[in-house]
Amino acid sequence: MIVRPVRSADLPALMQLALSTGAGLTTLPANEERLAHRVGWAEKAFAGTAERADADYLFVLEDDDGKVVGISAIAGAVGKREPWYNYRLGLSVSSSQELNIHREIPTLFLANDLTGNSELCSLFLQAGQRTGTNGRLLSKARFLFIAEFPQLFGEKVIAEMRGMSDANGRSPFWESLGRHFFKMEFSRADYLTGVGNKAFIAELMPKFPLYTCFLSEEARAIIGRVHPDTEPALAMLKGEGFSYQGYVDIFDAGPAIECETAKIRAVRDSQPLILAIGTPGDGATSFLIHNRKLADCRITAAQARMAAGTLVVDALTAKRLQLTAGAQVRAVPLSARAPLQQEQH
Repeated sequence: MIVRPVRSADLPALMQLALSTGAGLTTLPANEERLAHRVGWAEKAFAGTAERADADYLFVLEDDDGKVVGISAIAGAVGKREPWYNYRLGLSVSSSQELNIHREIPTLFLANDLTGNSELCSLFLQAGQRTGTNGRLLSKARFLFIAEFPQLFGEKVIAEMRGMSDANGRSPFWESLGRHFFKMEFSRADYLTGVGNKAFIAELMPKFPLYTCFLSEEARAIIGRVHPDTEPALAMLKGEGFSYQGYVDIFDAGPAIECETAKIRAVRDSQPLILAIGTPGDGATSFLIHNRKLADCRITAAQARMAAGTLVVDALTAKRLQLTAGAQVRAVPLSARAPLQQEQH
C-alpha cells in the first residue's frame, strides 16, 4: 500500500468511496461535480500553485494493483474563504443568596475561533481494507507530509470528529437544536455544507449563546462525544498529541480536537535519513516512510531498521516509494509507543 496525491483519473474511484461513507463525512459528498472541482484544487496544491487558504492536499491509498481503496486530506487553512463555524462550550453562572440558589449552566457560543488552522479531513477507508496498518498509514501519512513541508501549514492542526448519530443517521443534537432553525433533515444540512453551501448557517443559526438546559437530555449527553465508528481514529490522534479544547460541530456536536503542529508526535519525531536496501532483520520496526517529494509524493508503512543515519528497507518498499539506494527519505516509527533507536557502529 502507498499513499499518494490524488489525480483526475481517480475521480470514478472517489465517487465509489463517497457513496459508501454514509452521513457524517461532510468533506466527501457524493457529488461528481463537487469532487471534480476538489480534485482540480488538489492538483494545484500539490503543484505549489494554490494559496494556503485554497490548498486542499487530497491523498489516496492505493494497493499494489493500482486500486484506490481509501482517501484522506489536509486543508491548508480553514475559514479564509468561507466562514468556519463551531460551537464553543462556555459556562453561565447565576446565584441568589436570598433564595440560596446557585446555578452553573453550560452554554454554546457560535464561534469562528479555529479560523486559519490547518485541518485533517476526509478520512475514509473501504470496509474490507480496515486491516493491518492500512488505517494508520492513511491517517498518519499526512503528518509526514506536514513535517516535510511545514511552510504550507498553520501553527495548529485541527480535526473535526464525527458526532453521535443512530443507524438511520439521526442526530439527537440536530433534532433538539438545528432542526428548529433549519427545517430540514440532518443528512440534508450535512450534504449542503459538504458541497460548499455554508451561507445558510450564518443566515439561520442564532448568534446569541444557547443554554444547553433547553436541549433534550439525549442531546446534552452527546455533546463532545464521537460516533462509535470514530473512536479508533480519536484514540490514534490523541496518541499523536491531539486534545479536546471545548469546540464542537454545530450540527452533531462532535468534538473538534487540536494540536500545535510542531508538537504532533509524528511531526516532531520524524527525521531525514538515507535509504538503504537490504534485509531489515528481526529487530525491525514498522516505520512511516516518505520519499520527500511534493507533486510526486509517495508514503508507505513498512518494516525498517535505522543504522548509522540510514534506513534499511527491503526492495519492495523501495519500489513502492519509487526510490533507489542512497535517496533521501523522511521517516518516523508508525506507532507512538515505538522507541526511536538507531544502531551504533
